[in-house]
Amino acid sequence: MTQQKKNEPATEQRNEKSLHLDQLSIEEIVNLMNEEDQTVALSVRGAIPQISGAIAAISEALKAGGRLFYIGAGTSGRLGILDASECPPTFGVEEDLINGLIAGGEGAIRASIEDAEDDEHAGGLAIAEVVRPGDVVVGITASGTARYVIGAILEANRLGLATVGISCNHDTPLSTVVKFPIEVPVGPEIITGSTRLKAGTAQKMVLNMISSTTMIRMGKIYGNLMVNVQATNHKLRERTVRIIQEATGIDEERARQAGMEAKGDARVAILMEMFSVSQQQALDVLLQARNHFGDAVKLLQQSQ
Repeated sequence: MTQQKKNEPATEQRNEKSLHLDQLSIEEIVNLMNEEDQTVALSVRGAIPQISGAIAAISEALKAGGRLFYIGAGTSGRLGILDASECPPTFGVEEDLINGLIAGGEGAIRASIEDAEDDEHAGGLAIAEVVRPGDVVVGITASGTARYVIGAILEANRLGLATVGISCNHDTPLSTVVKFPIEVPVGPEIITGSTRLKAGTAQKMVLNMISSTTMIRMGKIYGNLMVNVQATNHKLRERTVRIIQEATGIDEERARQAGMEAKGDARVAILMEMFSVSQQQALDVLLQARNHFGDAVKLLQQSQ
């Protein structure tokens, strides 16, 4: 048995299953990683009530005109930036609706600036410089102890913003200062302290849930179709044609024509086909529905 330090976060402890990791074969290492990764989804499942509560608050804030800010250090910060950067092309939202901040600034996205996570004052300043009333701040730290993240949350609290914390240990300092704590305890990593492994996977899963569910609640999805996708390359232009087909039942040729008439906007094309309205009428009803596609459909159904 290994000796663990008192009060040491589980994510920093040694994993009994991997004490001789350097002596294992490639296949044994990969199998062990796979076995440990299988425990992550169950850990996330245990936090679903907390995740759901946070998403409800985030969705309401964004519907009311607020924005979402992820803030973290190291891997946690990079994961927040990744999730934020994928939302505009996937859901057609404004570039500044979902944002990612990392300790050490943009240079830390590619290069390690490890001591930046200890600067609580810098975290507070980073948030104070960008937020406005109605925004939501999500702090991400695997250990739940990064001072930069805690400083950011304390400043967000002082400004009266809703705050969420994502950590991968029990009873973390981060959880004590946020309104919506999310704890996904994943246990020791197979490489001691390398929280880009299970902890990183858990954080990515939670972030996927937060952003995707929030976008669904905001009407960026119709059924399970990505109707707000931005057709910025050949693959996405072809996907847009398929989305129009799936939503309306028309053939490929007509879907392509509808897409062209709608200037590449799948939402507009679908409304034009479903309700025999003009491009401008479709745009007008989307504006009336505040770009909630499901609400736009209901408005047109009521008008006919």
